[in-house]
Amino acid sequence: MVTAAAAGVIAAVATPARASGTQTRFHTAGRVERSSDGSVRYTWPGVSFEGRFRGTGVGIVLDDPYNDYDVQIDGHHATTLVIPGRTTSWITGLPDTEHGVRLVKRTESPWAAGRFGGFVAAPGGTILPGPRARGRQIEFIGDSYTAGYGNVSGTRDCSAIGGVDRNSNADLSFGALTARDLGADYQINAYSGRGMVRNYDGTGPGTDFRTYYDRGLQNVDGDVWRDPGTWRPQVVVIGLGINDFSTPLHAGEPWRSADELVDAYTAAYHGFLDKLRHRYGPGTFLVVSATNLGNTTAFARSAQHIVEERNRQGDERVRYWYYDDPRLDHLGCDWHPSAGDHRVISGLLLDYLTGLPLRW
Repeated sequence: MVTAAAAGVIAAVATPARASGTQTRFHTAGRVERSSDGSVRYTWPGVSFEGRFRGTGVGIVLDDPYNDYDVQIDGHHATTLVIPGRTTSWITGLPDTEHGVRLVKRTESPWAAGRFGGFVAAPGGTILPGPRARGRQIEFIGDSYTAGYGNVSGTRDCSAIGGVDRNSNADLSFGALTARDLGADYQINAYSGRGMVRNYDGTGPGTDFRTYYDRGLQNVDGDVWRDPGTWRPQVVVIGLGINDFSTPLHAGEPWRSADELVDAYTAAYHGFLDKLRHRYGPGTFLVVSATNLGNTTAFARSAQHIVEERNRQGDERVRYWYYDDPRLDHLGCDWHPSAGDHRVISGLLLDYLTGLPLRW
């Protein structure tokens, strides 16, 4: 299904996928795995592709029966592709001049990979060299809050309006909004329901967010994302702990008490920060974030103590960011932040980041 949302002469149509004539000259933001034919596969939310073309239209080659995408032309929303399948989706009726095109994955799909085959020009047009990577880079690590889970629903019960997938848009998450305001490339490495050591309500024992973080494709056991050598974020914002602490412990879980869970969380978080520091070097700011859970202060208290310990050890580029605001309505699916909430949180994060001595 293709829904045309742009006014004027723009038209959006879908045709069977065609690989011939596609061009792979595009800029990618997010973790992808490249194939020999020039296509790329991916699972993380918010992965995006930017290209340039001359002509009256552009085709977007996809093979994905799971995810939703937004297409933007010259910075404006043109259409939403809802589980497009194996198609070339066309945006036509454009002025015969140079244009920019951006494709962004709205949804999560940790169980299955989508595939993007490139942009193809309409007859008489041509694909131009893609835009250059931005010098500023931010990585967002987290759970459903970071992924933009159910953020465009406007209601907490999404069962009658297409479910969570149809009402999620990672491109309107606080991370994406913040990065765009700063003119930065970004990765959203987020997995709903996963915690640092404990998943939501104790589900999925034996796995947690760390099980998947190193992967390019979350659905492939043992997969490791191969950094092309260009990903060196100046800031990493980490939001892990909501799922660890928001629900009570159950009989049979590894932690016999809330204190044992805090100890395990703290130890795992230090190990995760060690990994990030080794990967990105001493200059990157690692921002440990926390928010108000209402039923417990364990999350915020533990996160703050972790940062204080890193600072005592001499790493002043590990920082603590707590966010909350009376404007937050949590009107997204299942009490998650709404699109309005994400704008509020993005504003809070922008204010916070401007206070850091960033060199970018």
